[in-house]
Amino acid sequence: MASENVTVLWAVALGALSAASLPLGSVIGLWTRPRASVAASLGAFGAGALIAALTLDLVAPNAEALTSGEHGAVRAFYVFLAGALAGGFLFVVLDRVLDERGAFLRKVSTTLNHVARSERARRATMVKNICAIPLIRSLPADEVSEFVVGVETVVFADGHQLYAEGDTPDSCYFVLSGSVDLNRSGTLLRSLGVGGILGELPLISGLPRSATATANGIVEAYRLPREHFERWRAKSPEFDQRFRALAQERLEEIRERDRERGEEEQRWGMEALAALRVGAQPPTPQLMRDLSEKHGGAGLAVWLGLTIDGIPESLVIGSGLLAVVAGHQDATEPLQFAQVIPYTLIAGLFLSNFPEALSSSLAMKDQGWGNMRIVSMWLGLFIMTAIGAGIGFAIGEAVPHVAFVGIEGMAAGAMLTAIASTMIPEAVHLGGSGSRVGLATLVGFLAATAFKLFE
Repeated sequence: MASENVTVLWAVALGALSAASLPLGSVIGLWTRPRASVAASLGAFGAGALIAALTLDLVAPNAEALTSGEHGAVRAFYVFLAGALAGGFLFVVLDRVLDERGAFLRKVSTTLNHVARSERARRATMVKNICAIPLIRSLPADEVSEFVVGVETVVFADGHQLYAEGDTPDSCYFVLSGSVDLNRSGTLLRSLGVGGILGELPLISGLPRSATATANGIVEAYRLPREHFERWRAKSPEFDQRFRALAQERLEEIRERDRERGEEEQRWGMEALAALRVGAQPPTPQLMRDLSEKHGGAGLAVWLGLTIDGIPESLVIGSGLLAVVAGHQDATEPLQFAQVIPYTLIAGLFLSNFPEALSSSLAMKDQGWGNMRIVSMWLGLFIMTAIGAGIGFAIGEAVPHVAFVGIEGMAAGAMLTAIASTMIPEAVHLGGSGSRVGLATLVGFLAATAFKLFE
């Protein structure tokens, strides 16, 4: 048997070997800028390889001990299952906390997940607020969530002009808080408070704005762009009817309040009424909005996000080496390094780390990060994985077997959760073909499994 210090160094070497593909994948990705389909296939291949490594080197040994009737195997297996669940939940919680601080920028898939969560939260809040407006309640309830997709939340400082008299109309507003003053030629016409709607008449008539809208205090409002407004008028007759009725009431108020308006204003009013009788215009294509969010200080969060991806890997390497060394306890000849390499595990980790670093580096580059900054992050994770593998081996020797089985379970659960939540979605997003991703995953699984021939 080798000395304890030597085996710890072996664990460090194995950690370095498995993580060497991180800076390698980063450099190659930044240098070659492969097509999305290539990055997707590599990512799916790596996911399959990692699944094979975890299945054969973590799950299978514990299942085999259970079926062979080893003493304490049943208890250890339950601990493994509990640890896997705990590891999965812990990964999700830490991943979510770091994502909210900008770590989602490390991958395309995590960026998409973050934007999707933010959009769902925005829509839920918007639906709750906008349904307080009677006009919106004319829409079918199951279509309100679709309606709010094109609605933007805007905030105006005191004295800010929402629009000026004579402007070309491009949107209308629903007031959520504060009030807006409407002035014509310097004369206050009215003030609209919470629940008020302004700017809808010019949208219907196509004529220039007839008044200037100015925020009275801090105003929060929903902005409905013209193309979205027209699409829903065409889609929902009841919505269109309610809007035209509201506009009719508003015109009657203007007429009653200002009987002596000029000839130009009278012509504007007549044309507006004519537009009400015509009805909705054909809908125009809805503009896609950029939901990308900017986070200050995201670099540290991204690095921490990569770290929580790598910590379970370190523990798995340490446990894998510990299992191999334990299997050679009765050997009479001194162990050699080549004899204790868990080939399937190391191959699976190496093959999965390469595409992960490649695709993540491309995503970081698209965010405007420099090459040196990106590669330095992966080099740091490479060093941490190597050191962590040695620590994982030392912990495995120091704690009881059942406790370490629980740690193995946590590492396996975290890694499997990462595969399902980031690696596979990343490959599907980049590749756009479920068949390609599925086949690449299968090939990766078989490639890592084939390394069992060397053990």
